[in-house]
Amino acid sequence: MTLVLIGLVGGVITGLSPCVLPVLPVVFLGGGAGSAAEPDAESARRRPYLVVLGLTLSFAVFTLLGSWILASLHLPDDAIRWAGLVLLVLVGLGLLVPPLGHLLERPFYRFPQRLSGTGGSGFVLGIALGAVFVPCAGPVLAAITVAGATDHIGLRTIGLTLGFAVGTAIPLLAFALAGRSLTQRLGTFRRHQGAFRAVSGVVMIVLAVALTFNLSDIIQRDIPNYTQAVGNSLEKGAAAPAAGASVTLQACQTAALYGGSGIENCGAAPAFKGIQQWFNTPGDKPVSLASLKGKVVIVDFWAYSCINCQRELPHVEAWYKDYAADGLEVVGVQTPEYAFEHVPSNVEAGAARLGLTFPIALDNSYGTWNAYDNQSWPAAYLIDATGKIRHVSIGEGDYPQEEQIIRQLLLAAHPGITLPAATDVPDLTPDDPDQTPETYLGAEEEQGYSGLGSYVTGQFTPLTHLDRNTFDLGGAWTIGQQSITAGKDAGISLAFHAADVYLDVGGTGTLTVSTGGATKVIRVSGPPDIYTVATEQPAQDGTVTIRLSPGLAAYSFTFG
Repeated sequence: MTLVLIGLVGGVITGLSPCVLPVLPVVFLGGGAGSAAEPDAESARRRPYLVVLGLTLSFAVFTLLGSWILASLHLPDDAIRWAGLVLLVLVGLGLLVPPLGHLLERPFYRFPQRLSGTGGSGFVLGIALGAVFVPCAGPVLAAITVAGATDHIGLRTIGLTLGFAVGTAIPLLAFALAGRSLTQRLGTFRRHQGAFRAVSGVVMIVLAVALTFNLSDIIQRDIPNYTQAVGNSLEKGAAAPAAGASVTLQACQTAALYGGSGIENCGAAPAFKGIQQWFNTPGDKPVSLASLKGKVVIVDFWAYSCINCQRELPHVEAWYKDYAADGLEVVGVQTPEYAFEHVPSNVEAGAARLGLTFPIALDNSYGTWNAYDNQSWPAAYLIDATGKIRHVSIGEGDYPQEEQIIRQLLLAAHPGITLPAATDVPDLTPDDPDQTPETYLGAEEEQGYSGLGSYVTGQFTPLTHLDRNTFDLGGAWTIGQQSITAGKDAGISLAFHAADVYLDVGGTGTLTVSTGGATKVIRVSGPPDIYTVATEQPAQDGTVTIRLSPGLAAYSFTFG
């Protein structure tokens, strides 16, 4: 039941996200533009429901079972998408040419009277849209897609899929009903139903052409994903890490969900596994991670039709171009979301449209995806020159932090080199302008310290008042480059504006947290991980004071 609810919420988020914008005009017009074969009021009443039913049903089935269906029928991997595009054009032509519309609806004449003659073309339209509908790659959809593509389908996945389908249907149905309501209320539409159907048909054909040539991606890329933050909160419930995954890598992936926590030690990077084909390498020959020892490597998981990825990849490409001469390598692991993303020529063309020049690995069997226990598109793993993962980034945003870590790893690998200026690629990720920015505690990147005296190892005296977005220390602290280590009576206070505050801390001991008149004790053990130290709903100003037991190392504060 929990997974069904997670799927439901994830579906609603997808249905409200900017990724649905290309199909919304067709859903809106399709909900109100009946064919010549369905002129009565009952047909008009049912049509929006049939459009959305066809869309959500076909999308859910093709997402979960698409790879299996194509393999069983020995069809090309992009056959479903092309069939949907052809069907979408036919439906559009059916609205323009009534005899063709009658022909399309003829298969429904065999159905019971409730469907026959009452919106059959609406159901066909929905099926076509479902076959070509490519939404944002949220964590719920990622879990469904990977489960279906790797034949790991069980009751949990089916429940998640059903919840997602129903959730997506809710906002789309609202748009379809709005289209029907408009055509019924405005006399102009009633008097010119034929012309309205013709316009709707043209819009459907235009959408099919736009999808064929990937023109709709431009719209989706240029509009920030305003549902990203909500979608990320579903990650742990929808796509929990595998039982055998590295504990340290799990900790870094969890930290990444809350904005990351600087340079970490996430364990040795897994080797590339199950790669079907390589692009952008000399002779398109394979690349091994072992051969890249001595270089700083970004392993970036993406899919060419994933809109989130399309907004993230320009940053990765800019880093590759600017830092390759200084020892940076990028390997883009294209792990398909949809069946058509298995096709090498589609991937190669998609990479060319995005202007990607770094090596690309086609991970059709999900071998590398599973080796990293990855759960999201996009996701980046920053690997140092010794082959250890030092930072994980999930989703869009946090590009300045990622680039800063890349620069640090390059300087550590090649002391004394002169790096170029930081890149300047526009970031379309939405952000709360009042939220406290990530606050690093190590001397190398310290920001926001407003306490008494210099920020060096020794004894600190806490202040009685802090301004927003600042912190101070009390007691004994050892100030390192990337972290600060607690000594006797060590404490830290932070004034913030956020809904949630997380402290990235490692070691074994306790945190005694005081905020809003309440005190709680948090036990800490193991490698660096994030711990929730304050929660304010909704986001507001607050102050938190934390006493750390000796030996604990604190790295940064992050916020949500």
